[in-house]
Amino acid sequence: MAFAGRWETETQEGYDEFCKLLGIPNDVMERGRDYKLITEVTQEGNDFSWTQIYPKNHKITNHFTIGKESDMETVGGKKFKATVHMEAGKLSVTFPNYHHTSEISGGKLVETSKAGSVVLKRTSKKI
Repeated sequence: MAFAGRWETETQEGYDEFCKLLGIPNDVMERGRDYKLITEVTQEGNDFSWTQIYPKNHKITNHFTIGKESDMETVGGKKFKATVHMEAGKLSVTFPNYHHTSEISGGKLVETSKAGSVVLKRTSKKI
Protein backbone atom coordinates (compact mmCIF):
# COMPACT_ATOMS: atom_id res chain seq x y z
CA MET A 1 0.00 0.00 0.00
CA ALA A 2 3.05 2.25 0.08
CA PHE A 3 2.35 3.58 -3.44
CA ALA A 4 -1.23 4.65 -2.72
CA GLY A 5 -1.84 8.39 -2.68
CA ARG A 6 -1.46 11.56 -4.68
CA TRP A 7 2.08 12.62 -5.68
CA GLU A 8 3.50 15.81 -7.22
CA THR A 9 6.82 16.07 -9.09
CA GLU A 10 9.60 17.75 -7.12
CA THR A 11 12.60 17.07 -9.37
CA GLN A 12 13.43 15.36 -12.63
CA GLU A 13 16.78 14.57 -14.18
CA GLY A 14 17.46 13.67 -17.82
CA TYR A 15 14.10 14.99 -19.04
CA ASP A 16 15.22 16.66 -22.29
CA GLU A 17 17.45 13.83 -23.46
CA PHE A 18 14.80 11.21 -22.67
CA CYS A 19 12.01 13.13 -24.44
CA LYS A 20 14.19 13.66 -27.52
CA LEU A 21 15.02 9.96 -27.64
CA LEU A 22 11.30 9.10 -27.57
CA GLY A 23 10.54 11.65 -30.32
CA ILE A 24 8.42 13.95 -28.15
CA PRO A 25 7.77 17.18 -30.13
CA ASN A 26 9.64 20.27 -28.88
CA ASP A 27 6.45 22.19 -28.00
CA VAL A 28 5.19 19.29 -25.87
CA MET A 29 8.61 18.93 -24.26
CA GLU A 30 8.65 22.66 -23.40
CA ARG A 31 5.22 22.49 -21.73
CA GLY A 32 6.22 19.49 -19.64
CA ARG A 33 9.70 20.55 -18.59
CA ASP A 34 8.70 22.51 -15.48
CA TYR A 35 5.22 21.06 -15.09
CA LYS A 36 4.46 19.52 -11.71
CA LEU A 37 3.11 16.18 -12.90
CA ILE A 38 0.46 14.73 -10.59
CA THR A 39 0.39 10.96 -10.10
CA GLU A 40 -2.59 9.35 -8.38
CA VAL A 41 -2.26 5.74 -7.26
CA THR A 42 -4.83 3.47 -5.71
CA GLN A 43 -3.79 0.04 -4.55
CA GLU A 44 -5.82 -2.89 -3.24
CA GLY A 45 -3.44 -5.76 -2.64
CA ASN A 46 -1.86 -6.52 -6.03
CA ASP A 47 -4.41 -4.45 -8.00
CA PHE A 48 -3.38 -0.93 -9.00
CA SER A 49 -4.88 2.08 -10.73
CA TRP A 50 -2.10 4.47 -11.79
CA THR A 51 -3.12 7.87 -13.21
CA GLN A 52 -0.77 10.60 -14.41
CA ILE A 53 -2.15 14.08 -15.00
CA TYR A 54 -0.23 16.09 -17.62
CA PRO A 55 -0.50 19.72 -18.82
CA LYS A 56 -3.92 20.81 -20.06
CA ASN A 57 -5.47 18.16 -17.76
CA HIS A 58 -4.49 15.30 -20.12
CA LYS A 59 -4.77 12.06 -18.12
CA ILE A 60 -3.47 8.55 -18.68
CA THR A 61 -4.77 5.80 -16.40
CA ASN A 62 -3.41 2.28 -16.38
CA HIS A 63 -5.04 -0.50 -14.38
CA PHE A 64 -2.91 -3.54 -13.64
CA THR A 65 -2.44 -6.52 -11.36
CA ILE A 66 1.06 -7.52 -10.31
CA GLY A 67 2.23 -10.50 -12.34
CA LYS A 68 -0.67 -10.48 -14.83
CA GLU A 69 -0.60 -9.17 -18.38
CA SER A 70 -2.59 -5.93 -18.66
CA ASP A 71 -3.63 -3.48 -21.35
CA MET A 72 -1.53 -0.33 -20.95
CA GLU A 73 -1.21 3.04 -22.67
CA THR A 74 1.72 5.44 -23.11
CA VAL A 75 1.51 9.22 -22.75
CA GLY A 76 1.53 9.36 -26.55
CA GLY A 77 -1.60 7.20 -26.68
CA LYS A 78 0.10 4.00 -27.86
CA LYS A 79 -1.65 0.93 -26.50
CA PHE A 80 0.31 -2.20 -25.61
CA LYS A 81 0.24 -5.24 -23.35
CA ALA A 82 2.66 -5.56 -20.45
CA THR A 83 3.14 -7.35 -17.15
CA VAL A 84 4.07 -5.30 -14.10
CA HIS A 85 6.35 -7.08 -11.65
CA MET A 86 7.20 -6.28 -8.04
CA GLU A 87 10.56 -7.18 -6.57
CA ALA A 88 11.97 -5.86 -3.30
CA GLY A 89 9.23 -3.21 -3.15
CA LYS A 90 9.91 -1.89 -6.68
CA LEU A 91 7.37 -1.98 -9.49
CA SER A 92 8.88 -2.61 -12.92
CA VAL A 93 7.40 -2.73 -16.40
CA THR A 94 8.74 -2.64 -19.93
CA PHE A 95 7.09 -0.03 -22.17
CA PRO A 96 7.53 -0.20 -25.98
CA ASN A 97 10.68 2.02 -25.98
CA TYR A 98 11.96 1.93 -22.40
CA HIS A 99 11.97 0.14 -19.04
CA HIS A 100 10.29 1.85 -16.08
CA THR A 101 10.63 1.27 -12.33
CA SER A 102 8.80 2.91 -9.44
CA GLU A 103 9.67 2.73 -5.77
CA ILE A 104 9.08 4.54 -2.51
CA SER A 105 12.35 5.83 -1.07
CA GLY A 106 12.56 8.20 1.89
CA GLY A 107 8.82 8.83 1.69
CA LYS A 108 9.10 9.92 -1.98
CA LEU A 109 7.89 8.27 -5.17
CA VAL A 110 10.97 7.70 -7.33
CA GLU A 111 10.34 6.75 -10.97
CA THR A 112 13.19 5.79 -13.27
CA SER A 113 12.78 5.28 -17.01
CA LYS A 114 15.70 3.85 -19.01
CA ALA A 115 16.12 3.64 -22.77
CA GLY A 116 19.61 2.35 -23.49
CA SER A 117 22.02 4.70 -21.73
CA VAL A 118 19.43 7.51 -21.43
CA VAL A 119 17.78 7.79 -18.01
CA LEU A 120 14.89 9.94 -16.78
CA LYS A 121 14.57 10.07 -13.00
CA ARG A 122 11.53 11.77 -11.48
CA THR A 123 11.06 12.25 -7.75
CA SER A 124 7.64 13.19 -6.35
CA LYS A 125 6.39 14.19 -2.92
CA LYS A 126 3.10 13.07 -1.41
CA ILE A 127 0.41 15.75 -1.39
